[in-house]
Amino acid sequence: MCRLRNSFLSLLLAGISVLQPVSALESKKLQIIEVPRDFMLDGVVEAVNKSTIAAQTGGQITEIDFDVDDYVEKGQVIVRLKDSQQTAALTAAQAQLKQAETAFKDARDTFDRAEQVFEKGAISEADMDKITAALKTAEAARDAAAAGVEQAREQLGYTKITAPYNGIVTERHVQVGEVAAPGTPLMSGISLEELRVNVDVPQSLIPVIRENPRGYVIGPKGQPIMAEEITIFPYADESSNTFRVRLELPETEGGFFPGMYVKTGFIIGMEKLLLVPGSAVVNRSEVTGVYVIDEETGKVSLRYIRTGRLFPDGNISILSGLNPGETIALDPIEAGVAAKRGSGAKEDE
Repeated sequence: MCRLRNSFLSLLLAGISVLQPVSALESKKLQIIEVPRDFMLDGVVEAVNKSTIAAQTGGQITEIDFDVDDYVEKGQVIVRLKDSQQTAALTAAQAQLKQAETAFKDARDTFDRAEQVFEKGAISEADMDKITAALKTAEAARDAAAAGVEQAREQLGYTKITAPYNGIVTERHVQVGEVAAPGTPLMSGISLEELRVNVDVPQSLIPVIRENPRGYVIGPKGQPIMAEEITIFPYADESSNTFRVRLELPETEGGFFPGMYVKTGFIIGMEKLLLVPGSAVVNRSEVTGVYVIDEETGKVSLRYIRTGRLFPDGNISILSGLNPGETIALDPIEAGVAAKRGSGAKEDE
């Protein structure tokens, strides 16, 4: 009987220990904070690097290594042209250079011998002038032949068209077998690594933006992305009285594509709002809430709220559902467990 009583007592104590709080919840007391006030507009994403690559030499297209939507790394060959004509031109230029170098060497040797005997008076000054002129002519011919080799080598290099930057092919303009002339468009592409956003801003906001050029773009996941640089175009559109403003974006994880419309914000002043950390907010089906801690009883309960905008530092403005001075739990997972079992909390300074 005593053993049964002890077993029952052990189970009862075990149950009580489960209901007791294991650790205090981290919490924060809410207060009104002065934050930047912004003005939202629609912007359009564009690629910094976008271009159409054209042929710089003539020749038949023998190979196309990429097509639309393919990713190309900088320096990769995208189109090859038949290079027999350019190879022959390079060979001829190299032969001409070799001949010019031989002629220059002979002219130099002749000049050296003539210079020695000229000092002894064996040849006239007029003859010495002719030999000097012949040396300069041979030197110029050698330099011209060397330039011809470089030009021929460059023309041969043009038969292998390479990507100027990492990017994606957006359009292919030619087919294998076609003959390309200098200037013929071959392939178009864009780079998604460097993007920017263009926004038409009312002229009334331009002085404020000039004085305090701070702006951001709402990312694909709803997060604000601060612009690295803001450029205001020095003229207005006569039909709309707006100025074009360009925001340079940092490298992101993706989700932006040229031509997309995105929400863009400019910080134009300050305002006072009630903010909560975004990590403390939970979403349950179609409702949003935070766990509120009663300071007198320590009871944890879920409170439905209506949120405003997300700030770059991760805080979210509260439109309704919370009041200054209330305390919320910072970890919604632990708070959810505490709400079911009962728990205390400690305030986060």
